[in-house]
Amino acid sequence: MIIMKNLTSVKKNVLILVTFLIGVATLPSCLKDTGNNTQSPVAGLMAFNLSTSAPAIGFTLSGNNLTNTPLAYTNYTGGYLGIYAGTRPVIAFDASGGNILASSDYTFEQEKYYSLFLVGDTSYQNIVVKDKIDTLAGKPGKAYIRYINAIAGLGSPVVKISQNGNDVINGNANFGNVSDFAVVQAGQITIKVNSNDTLQVERTITVDERKVYTALLTGKPGVSDSVKAVSIKYITNGTLSPDSTTNGLGRVNDRTIGIQ
Repeated sequence: MIIMKNLTSVKKNVLILVTFLIGVATLPSCLKDTGNNTQSPVAGLMAFNLSTSAPAIGFTLSGNNLTNTPLAYTNYTGGYLGIYAGTRPVIAFDASGGNILASSDYTFEQEKYYSLFLVGDTSYQNIVVKDKIDTLAGKPGKAYIRYINAIAGLGSPVVKISQNGNDVINGNANFGNVSDFAVVQAGQITIKVNSNDTLQVERTITVDERKVYTALLTGKPGVSDSVKAVSIKYITNGTLSPDSTTNGLGRVNDRTIGIQ
């Protein structure tokens, strides 16, 4: 079976995750003993439905469902799910009719974290990125932020993330672009999307010390439906370990926490 509740605990103090729906716990092995005391390599995957025209989707890896229930528009798995590492066929499908919306192969590395985004309006694509969270240090007073541009039909708007008048990220973002994580001070940051006269949207959020965030630039310009209108949302990927000798997540969001 492809889906497991937890990631394998291989690097002590690095991959310590929230026991989903319960609280913080160190990771036990996610595989049963096969008799030779070996464990299959495991990665972590978080999946999002950011397609304005896909009200309910499912994801499969190697033919196995990633989630027990479909993901509605702007919903996500709420945390990193344990998956077997290796090269896997990734399929997004319409949960109501079963039609395949996007299909691609991706190689997942052992002990790494990944995000999977379904984007598009009339055509769809799976975007899979390695989150590189194991390279981030949990420094006091610091947080990390990145974005994905999932705004359909807008071209390449300017995306700016600033703090105290200083730009942390500033540049054009093609559709489907996922930025690298940028370090900021804990506190307020402002996220802006500007496409000249076509669209100007901004939002100010508060980020906490040692937490890792993804800003979701979603929607479609010019629609009357407020649910599908362009907006800036965000999620917390997790909390970094405070141990200065290690990088990586110390805690991951409870899966019941949604997009804000």
